[in-house]
Amino acid sequence: MSTMEEEKAAAGSKVDAGIVAEPFRQEVRKYIEEKLGGVGPRFVGILANTDPAARKYAEWTGRACIKDGIRYEVRECDPEELEARLEECNGDPEVHGVMIYYPVFGAFPSFFGGSMDDYLRDTVSIRKDVEGLSNTYRRNLYHNVRFVDEAKTKKCILPCTPLAVVKIMEHVGVYDESLPVGDRLQGKTVTIINRSEIVGRPLAAMLANDGATIYSIDVDSIFVFKRGALRKTEATPEEAVKQSDVVVTGVPSKAYKLPASWLKEGSAIINVSTFKNVDEEEVLKIPGVRYVPMVGKVTVAMLERNLLRLHENFGEDMAAETLVKRTSIDAGSSQEKPQEASA
Repeated sequence: MSTMEEEKAAAGSKVDAGIVAEPFRQEVRKYIEEKLGGVGPRFVGILANTDPAARKYAEWTGRACIKDGIRYEVRECDPEELEARLEECNGDPEVHGVMIYYPVFGAFPSFFGGSMDDYLRDTVSIRKDVEGLSNTYRRNLYHNVRFVDEAKTKKCILPCTPLAVVKIMEHVGVYDESLPVGDRLQGKTVTIINRSEIVGRPLAAMLANDGATIYSIDVDSIFVFKRGALRKTEATPEEAVKQSDVVVTGVPSKAYKLPASWLKEGSAIINVSTFKNVDEEEVLKIPGVRYVPMVGKVTVAMLERNLLRLHENFGEDMAAETLVKRTSIDAGSSQEKPQEASA
């Protein structure tokens, strides 16, 4: 083997998120064709901000959903109108899934506690919450409750970006499929450089629930998550990363770069930030590293998957409500007296 071939064999590799997403999108298309007669669920995205990243995400979501047979639409409104538009969707039995493109109010506080964006996340009906970010789903996730009903017939909805990271980890072989579900990350260490309520915190819980040891890094603190336990640690970010089998970067800053020298051989590096949090060229020099620069395509596939799960969980109930609604409208129309013709 030549020196060039040896270097190529030893180098890291880049993972295409589209390849990870495609099997899930195929499942969506198959389900809609075979189970729903080709008529996909209706999915509404509410856009109430001028953030270019949010608008781009809405466009990506729309293109993917329409291609896969989902009836997707964006409804734009002013921030002050958003709650009313959301309640319309919550109460419409012909809408099967809803998401809000954040941020809307940012850190602006809510009268009910937390931020206004937190309040909006909790206002989305659990029957339509494709992102799995409402209080019911978050509480179940943190308590490792996997069903939303006592009969255990309706699986919980998991947050779509953390779920995308899990599916990527499965794709690159981090999960040990020979172990029982819930233990397939036993012996694995993961560092997550993000502790947001949308990505970092739920992801830490999901991976800990599967048996991993998690280092959760935020601006001013590092915690260790294990299943059902949380504690502070004296470890530095460098020490945490150097022992990690997987590193998830989610720093919303163009200036931030994780030193490639911290990464160990054979690890998986997954970037969930809109910015590149590593020097790609340096990372790909590390033997055996699997680098995922973007997760957006898998996130959208998980949105679609969550939408179908909502349809499986609550679709029959909403179909019955739609029938009642239409019957009521028809009955009201038939009771209207026609105007008498003038003489």
